Amino acid sequence: MAVVSKKIPAPDRVKIRTALLSVSDKTGIIELAKALSEQGVRLLSTGGTHKAIAAAGLAVTDVSEVTGFPEIMDGRVKTLHPNVHGGLLAIRDDADHVAAMQEHGIAGIDLAVINLYPFEEVRAAGGDYPTTVENIDIGGPAMIRASAKNHAYVTIVTDPSDYPAVIEALRSNDGETAYAFRQKLAAKAYARTAAYDTAISNWFAEALDIEIPRYRTIGGVLKEEMRYGENPHQSAGFYVTGEKRPGVATAVLLQGKQLSYNNINDTDGAFELIGEFAPQTSGPACAIIKHANPCGVATGSTLKDAYLKALACDSTSAFGGIIAVNQLLDAATAEEIVKLFTEVIIAPEVTDEAQQIIAAKKNLRLLVTGGLPDPRSRGITAKTVAGGLLVQTRDNGMIEDIDLRVVTERAPTAAELEDLKFAYKVAKHVKSNAIVYAKDGQTAGIGAGQMSRIDSARIAGLKAEEAAKAMGWAEPMTKGSAVASEAFFPFADGLLSAISAGATAVIQPGGSMRDDEVIAAANAHGVAMVFTGMRHFRH
Repeated sequence: MAVVSKKIPAPDRVKIRTALLSVSDKTGIIELAKALSEQGVRLLSTGGTHKAIAAAGLAVTDVSEVTGFPEIMDGRVKTLHPNVHGGLLAIRDDADHVAAMQEHGIAGIDLAVINLYPFEEVRAAGGDYPTTVENIDIGGPAMIRASAKNHAYVTIVTDPSDYPAVIEALRSNDGETAYAFRQKLAAKAYARTAAYDTAISNWFAEALDIEIPRYRTIGGVLKEEMRYGENPHQSAGFYVTGEKRPGVATAVLLQGKQLSYNNINDTDGAFELIGEFAPQTSGPACAIIKHANPCGVATGSTLKDAYLKALACDSTSAFGGIIAVNQLLDAATAEEIVKLFTEVIIAPEVTDEAQQIIAAKKNLRLLVTGGLPDPRSRGITAKTVAGGLLVQTRDNGMIEDIDLRVVTERAPTAAELEDLKFAYKVAKHVKSNAIVYAKDGQTAGIGAGQMSRIDSARIAGLKAEEAAKAMGWAEPMTKGSAVASEAFFPFADGLLSAISAGATAVIQPGGSMRDDEVIAAANAHGVAMVFTGMRHFRH
């Protein structure tokens, strides 16, 4: 049964007379405490915060003096007391509430400055189970929620970045805060506890191997407000979840203008793709992405060689693209990259010489991640639909972990097999329907996002022909290539189109009702085909 409001109007201005300060992150807390003391505000505090404020020479009362009860159980129990929560929740203009305060000796608390145990940091650092559990804050969220609920009378501050605004408000308004100001801080407070509880619930799901929990929330912290979203009429923000996966969310921007919404989306796709190519096993590798699809991917003897091979696949589409590399970005590669207009470069590391070369292009964004994403790690991905969320585990299927099944009369040669594996890695990161031709560790043609698989095969072949003309080659690289389809061929026509483009070996999941027809077509043309049994739809 819902609780009925007494409809007591909220005051516009509330005088701050007593403040409770209890913070794990002590950034800026002494400056705030000094400003409050200058306004004549009585300071209450707990544990380490009390010690820090007292050490700064400020008058501060320990919460235990308010509760009449000491901190116990290693600080687990210190603020969960009626004298604290009554002081936060009391409606000052409600006669019954005032009478209860007087009867029980409860004093009002007008300002609560609280941030929480560093659960997210401990989780990200890989803390063991008991340590992670111990960093689940109980009293902090309870006080935040109580204060935020009673924002008509209580100012709740959860973020050190808001301290300057609080100080300015008090100095400008004779020690008072305005209702609109308190509302905004309350909204932020509830968002903070929601994100905190999200991190805890998701950690439990991971720790206990609960892949599809009954309740699923996704939380994040605003990293930056963007100029706009996919299009200028859409607003957007970039939120980070705290996952320590190397990538665009954790990268350091060494130079260049602010990343756009589309830049971030494309850069994430580029770096996730290049993570498939560990330098220890694949050697130097480069991926060029345009509108969330690869337009060229290659391995090479050097990183410069890999970049030039990736560029050759579709140099037209590469204009204004995103470049991802899988190892230290060197000067020789940087000199080649800056010859073409590029939006973003993302790399695990960069040499000083390469950074200086790129610095000549002041708008070119250069991101350094410190490592590659692990393509085998699970994690989750999510997308919104009207009224809901679609959440799934990350596609961590790896071609190296699959027992490939030869289904044709001819088995692929060793060289064809390597190109098949390469093409399948790339196809995993191409929008469905996806067709990828590859030869000698280099994409030869990519067909992405078509409604029919045969159209993707034709487009990829056409792209290869255009690349051959642009590079002055005698024939397109699809001649003698391997071709990958990220899902099965429903009919033989898509395969026949790939064969007509020059493919001599095929890799696909299999599983179509017409597999026999597709296999027969491959045998009729002397083409080798392997089945993976693993689909990689990407919508």
